[in-house]
Amino acid sequence: MTGETILVIEDNVVNLKLAQVFLKKHGFNVLSATDADEALMVLKDHKPKLILMDLQLPGIDGLQLTKLLKSSPQTKDIIIVALTAYEAEGDEDKAKLAGCDAYVTKPFDTKTLPDLIACFLNREFVNK
Repeated sequence: MTGETILVIEDNVVNLKLAQVFLKKHGFNVLSATDADEALMVLKDHKPKLILMDLQLPGIDGLQLTKLLKSSPQTKDIIIVALTAYEAEGDEDKAKLAGCDAYVTKPFDTKTLPDLIACFLNREFVNK
């Protein structure tokens, strides 16, 4: 699965940089955006296989952006994995209803994340 393109949408610059370094270290091509508008600009020129979507984005949040992407013929097939630091009851259900294919809480376990991403890329959406 290395070599696949992943778009990381994360407004926290430190978290974004960590994700970029980690994913690149594991052989993925990494695109990034810090908000929905920037993500939409990236998606005009690129079609990643997977998006790691922070749900707490400024402006258009991750749930709204996911709904938008899943309703578009150009982006509906991209795998979207919700990332959130705030795990409240019902959050995972909200993410799934918005169209997220999977749900992961932050901070994520760097030891299991490569295997988890491989599962997502293979469309094996079993949250661990």
